[in-house]
Amino acid sequence: MRWLPRLAVTASLLLGIFAASTQTSSQAQEPGFSPEQTQAIETIVRDYLIAHPEVIKEAIQALQAKEEAAEANLQASALTQHRDRLFADPLAPVAGNPVGDVTIVQFFDYKCPYCKRVTPALTELLASDKGIKLVYKEFPILGESSLVAARAALAAVAQDRYFDLHDALMAHRGDFDLATIQTIAANLGLDGERLLADMKSDAIDSQLRDNHELAIALSIRSTPTFVIGDQIVPGALSIDDMRALIADIRSGS
Repeated sequence: MRWLPRLAVTASLLLGIFAASTQTSSQAQEPGFSPEQTQAIETIVRDYLIAHPEVIKEAIQALQAKEEAAEANLQASALTQHRDRLFADPLAPVAGNPVGDVTIVQFFDYKCPYCKRVTPALTELLASDKGIKLVYKEFPILGESSLVAARAALAAVAQDRYFDLHDALMAHRGDFDLATIQTIAANLGLDGERLLADMKSDAIDSQLRDNHELAIALSIRSTPTFVIGDQIVPGALSIDDMRALIADIRSGS
């Protein structure tokens, strides 16, 4: 149960609240409770929590709701501040309709199994809805293998083969190293030597760094995460989920 790790914090908060409520005016001027008073208060709080354990869960749920609301406010502010970096980055690969009426931004990792799972839904969505602009943001957070794959995909832009390599990397099962990248590239007919050279580009370093900084600014911590309209939605969305969110945007709701 997700709320259990916060038990100690919540108990301390309850203790402080209870202690404050029982403090007399004369005690308020003292630097603190005596050891005997502290022990008595702790016993009262402990007995109360044992008798009413639901209070702990209610307190943690309230705390979580407060934290989620605060994060949502921060994300909304960050979305406004970084809108151009999200939706109009000239370096980010774009699939679908470049001037579509709905833009989806996907933060992903080629090693992420959930990113691989959602790829067919995105392909189907782009094929069935010609009003979608899909912006790709490589966000390699699962180790060196992820970073190698992200570098390779961005290097393929120079050969105008980003999307071919992107799909092949998503379809691959296993780790990525330079030999694997060369094999995949060769199977696609890419210039493997050029690809490996382009992977060392400082521009790619800068692009990946910018993606990472943008994700941090938006409190994005996992892949896949989608930005659809004014919503940041983590997880492997189904195509029905995507269509519902898109419909909401188009209806203005």
